[in-house]
Parts: sequence; structure tokens; C-alpha cells
Amino acid sequence: MRRACAAILALAVPALGQAQDDRTQYPGFLARSYFEFAPGYIQYPFSERQLEPGFSVESVKTPHAAARVVLLGYRFNDRLSAQINYMRPVEWVRYKDVNGVVATRTVWMNLAGFTLRGSLPLSSSLFLDVEAGPGLVTRRGFETNDEARTPVVTDESYWSIFAGGGLRYRLSESWELTANALYTPSHAATRQPHTLLATGGFRYNMRPLSPERVVKNAASGHVFPRTLVQAGYATDNLGFGVNRFFAGGKVPVFWGGEAQVRNGGMLTVQRNVFHTRRTFSLDVGASVGTWKSRENGERFTSLSAFPLFRFTLIRSKPLDVYLNYSLAGPTTLSRVTIDGWDTGSHFTFQDFMGLGAYVGEGRRLNAEARIGHYSNGNLFPRNAGVAIPLTFNLGYTFP
Repeated sequence: MRRACAAILALAVPALGQAQDDRTQYPGFLARSYFEFAPGYIQYPFSERQLEPGFSVESVKTPHAAARVVLLGYRFNDRLSAQINYMRPVEWVRYKDVNGVVATRTVWMNLAGFTLRGSLPLSSSLFLDVEAGPGLVTRRGFETNDEARTPVVTDESYWSIFAGGGLRYRLSESWELTANALYTPSHAATRQPHTLLATGGFRYNMRPLSPERVVKNAASGHVFPRTLVQAGYATDNLGFGVNRFFAGGKVPVFWGGEAQVRNGGMLTVQRNVFHTRRTFSLDVGASVGTWKSRENGERFTSLSAFPLFRFTLIRSKPLDVYLNYSLAGPTTLSRVTIDGWDTGSHFTFQDFMGLGAYVGEGRRLNAEARIGHYSNGNLFPRNAGVAIPLTFNLGYTFP
């Protein structure tokens, strides 16, 4: 733990003594990146064949609405890109009345992988894309409800091949419309059916900002601290009402978790890498935490790296008030099972959202309250999730 804390604190050292603001242009990697979102139709013929021997089912319903997200893409040049993909149905497959027992049970399935995408221009605005690469297929099955807990559809996770293609239409330098299909074959050993996903959506391409805009943003006079070091304490004394508020409702913007934290502490370092003239900034950070579970008082630790999106809502003479949101920060947890809940793996992701303020001349002091969450995004069949209650942070910034 001491070594981890020392490594995180060391990230702040290069920031000392730097005064020139060079963060109003996208970093080199980000300037060649892109993101995609595309709803669509998924076809995967689940049936009685996925049941273990000795089981039968009255009916199987397979919803077809799905979505695909390119979490991060990178353009090497106009002809070749690489991208990280995540795909899942909107609703899970439903098995009704297994062996005559009146109940509906669900089977979850997710696809995640890395593909290389090649592009061929058909005109100045229309492009033909082909892609292929390795992908992880994850299936969470179910068991009988009796004491024996006999598997009915087994949990499975295996590597496969993703392959597909589609068309892309350029609306502007930044925005494009996409239409794609992606296929992964069936897997005999797990009796997993093939999957075909057809989607239509949009792609946003990051481009270097113009020199005029870079200069204008840098001359705004607003303070965007370069480095922030925070120490925080989490407690469930106020309950999990804030977590439930943002994780529930018709449009949830955060996540809960079956396993819950009673209390804990966290040390965080954030480094600003880009900001606009007034409102938006992008940070990268690292954190180390130590936690105690709510039910059994089990101790565990976390070590994370993460991106952070910050939106400054109020700028005034005494303070600046902001909202922040961080998601999909790669994390390792020292425990897999917490209070009897299976989180799936030591590898997981960190998410948090909070409200905070920079205070005083030069905005050297910081205070922030946030909620957190750990889960593996269903990359593994079991994904209980860990809910972190309100965490109160105090920080100091370096210009």
C-alpha cells in the first residue's frame, strides 16, 4: 500500500513549476480518436439446446433490440483504424417454465472485443469498412432454485472471432453516419449459438482544434488547475439514498451494487490534459483505496487508473463549482467475493460521479462529495458490483 501511495503522489511532481497553459489543444492521441454509438438488431438463436441434460422448457423468448458502442477508436491513417467495442442486447433472453416450474429465468450475454477496421473510399463522402479481431463472449446462465442449485444454463466466457463490415457516410469532418453488421460464430463446447448484430448509428471524430480557437481558450483567464491531489473518506452513515437516486428511475445515470461498503479511505491524483474556454475539462488520474464491507466487515483494497470529465457550472470570485463523471477506469480489487457476492474477477472497472468546488485565489483548495461503483461491465459471467457510499474529499491543487 505504501508503494502504491508513493507512486500516485509521484505523478504530481512533474506539474510543479509549470506555468504555461498548453492544455487547450487536444493531446496527440485524442486528436486522432473517435467514438461510436449505434442501436440495432441482434440475432442469436437461443433454444432448449443451451439447457443442461435433464431439463426442458416451455418457451424461449429472444428480444432483438441491441446496441453497440465503440468505446475508443484510433485512426492510424485514412485507411486503417483500431477500436475497442462493447455490444449487448437491451433485454436478456427469457426461459419460461423450466421442467414445469412456473417461473421466467434470464440468460445474459455480452460481447466485447478489439477489431482492426479497414476503409475503402467509394466517393468523397461514402466509405466501405471491413473489420475483424478477437472478442470475448460472456454468458451468464441460471441454476435451479432449490438447495442443490443445479446449473440449468451454465455460465460461460470464451474468446472468439468478430468479423463484419458496413458503410459510413461523412456529414462533416467530425460527424459520420454508420451502418454495420458484425458476426461471431457458434461455439460447440459451450453450446453457444452464433451472433449476428446489425446496427445503424453515428460516429464522432476528434480533430485538432484550429490555432485561433486554441489561443482563444488559453486567453480566457479562467483557472483550470493542472494537478489535483485528494484524500477522501467514505461512510454509510448517511445511507445509500444518493446512490439509489442516480442508479434508479427511468433514465439511470449511474450504477448500484449488491455488495456495499461501510467505510473506507481513498487517495487520488488527477492531471488535467485538456480544457475548453470556460466549462469542460478532461483529466486522467490514479487512485488507491482501502475499504470495509457493510455486512461482514471484510477488508479489501483497490488500485485504479481513470479518465475524468469535469463540467464547471459556476464561476465566481470566491469559488468555482463543478460536476464530474468518471467511467470505465481499469481497476484491480484485492477480493473477488465480498459479503458473499461474486464480483467476477480481481479485474474490474471504477466509476464515480460527484459535486465539488475549487476555492480561493488561484483555486488551490478543493472540496468534493461523490459516490462510486466497481463492476466488470459483464465481461465475466458474475458481476455483483460494489457500491461506494458518499465519499468526502479534501484536496490541494498545483498550477
